[in-house]
Amino acid sequence: MFIGTPLITEEQIQRKVKELALKISKDYENKDLFVIGILKGSFMFFSDLIRHIKSPLKIDFIVASSYIKDSSSGEVKIHYFPREEIKGRDILLVDDIIDTGISLQFIKEKILEKNPASLKICVLLDKKERRIIEIPIDYIGFSVPNKFIVGYGLDYQEMFRNIPYITVFKKKPNNVQT
Repeated sequence: MFIGTPLITEEQIQRKVKELALKISKDYENKDLFVIGILKGSFMFFSDLIRHIKSPLKIDFIVASSYIKDSSSGEVKIHYFPREEIKGRDILLVDDIIDTGISLQFIKEKILEKNPASLKICVLLDKKERRIIEIPIDYIGFSVPNKFIVGYGLDYQEMFRNIPYITVFKKKPNNVQT
């Protein structure tokens, strides 16, 4: 297995993170912002993003899974949900990527059950070609092609999250010598 050249460079990611944080800071000025990151994939984007948001905020995480190896199982499991009060709060949900929309819709519904004052969604990557459920996204970093991508928090079987850029993941044919 190997990874290729950057699809989105580290510099492009950091520029976009700052741009998104500026918009979010303006939108949430004088509000009770509660930022919730969806783990594991969003951890790099989430930490970079909140460092640049100028509005006061609190954070927590949701741990959810739906992938088996490199494809969605269609069944979403929540392993951890924020303990902090959500009712009446302005929630910003942060994820690394939206593709089918199944996981994000499930998580969105769980948050809405807690009656927040508002709920907006921020994703670094939008893979629109795979969309099954249409979800309005308030802040989008980049649109990406329908390829399996890794890096900057995104993984293949828990590997490659530490790559500082986004790249297309490719499996090396079995008969190729290294």
